[in-house]
Amino acid sequence: MADRTISPQGRPEEVVVDAALRPRTLAEMVGQDRLLDNLSILIGAARGRGEALDHVLLYGPPGLGKTTLAHVISNEMGVGFKVTAGPAIERAGDLAAILTNLRQGDILFIDEVHRLGRAVEEVLYPAMEDFALDIVIGKGPSARNIRLKLPRFTLIGATTRLALMTAPLRSRFGAVYRFDFYELEAMQLIVGRAAKLLQVPITPDGMAEIARRGRGTPRVALRLLRRVRDYAQVRAEGEITAAIATDALALLDVDDLGLDALDRQVLARLIRDFRGGPVGLETIAAALSEESDTIMDVVEPYLLQLGFLERTPRGRVATQRAYEHLGEPYPEAAGQPGLFAADSA
Repeated sequence: MADRTISPQGRPEEVVVDAALRPRTLAEMVGQDRLLDNLSILIGAARGRGEALDHVLLYGPPGLGKTTLAHVISNEMGVGFKVTAGPAIERAGDLAAILTNLRQGDILFIDEVHRLGRAVEEVLYPAMEDFALDIVIGKGPSARNIRLKLPRFTLIGATTRLALMTAPLRSRFGAVYRFDFYELEAMQLIVGRAAKLLQVPITPDGMAEIARRGRGTPRVALRLLRRVRDYAQVRAEGEITAAIATDALALLDVDDLGLDALDRQVLARLIRDFRGGPVGLETIAAALSEESDTIMDVVEPYLLQLGFLERTPRGRVATQRAYEHLGEPYPEAAGQPGLFAADSA
């Protein structure tokens, strides 16, 4: 049977860098203070009782550290760690193979847990609740059900689409934590720590410039830091200053608020082609030749946070702040129901 656990993908050097930059303990984590306080109590109590950690569900926009925190939990508990993803588990047998290879206290991390199939979920329910695996042997009248005992393990699920998880699966997680976008101060600390680990000289102003354009998302900020490092190495003396960071990010088409070309295209289409909306998500996606999931999961969360976009029952609407950011005149009737009804709100 195929192994459905997965490894990080990407260029080898990028994978090594990403792994090196990841915090390894709760003390090294920055931001998400309330979440980390609650989690430290959960971990401390489980270790004090000598028990496996309760099942944990982490949700929130992509790039905020759900996978990193799962690794940190494993390190804090001192247990084994297995990684897979919802789309990788195609059949119930795939999940059964993973579960039977777990040891006492191990952590199984399932990314994109909302994409598990219904048949796979049915196997997961007794595994999470009773630590048992139900297997049917044979077919027809002679079929027999055998229940195998599993070691007490911890399932950590991560999702960007909590609403797509079924209620029975969601209810079996004993601890549910939401990730929020990071404050600017936390982002600066994250960029500074990464620059130190990468041995990149950086000024406080350079650090602040990258953090400010990181969209409140560590993954984005660290990606920008690596690209600015490359620019500083080739076009400057190697040190990242505010001026160097500004020039490098301008070359990457990242503006002062961290909006990239796709973000601005979404707003521009909404304002110039659809008079500010309301307009449906599928219409915007078709106009840009992009997947609707990309716009909803990657673009919209930050635009909503900035107050550039509103979701209404009839569709997406650009706000006055979005007009001002793009330098477009704001019509008095903008945002009122227009000709473009929502085909997908």
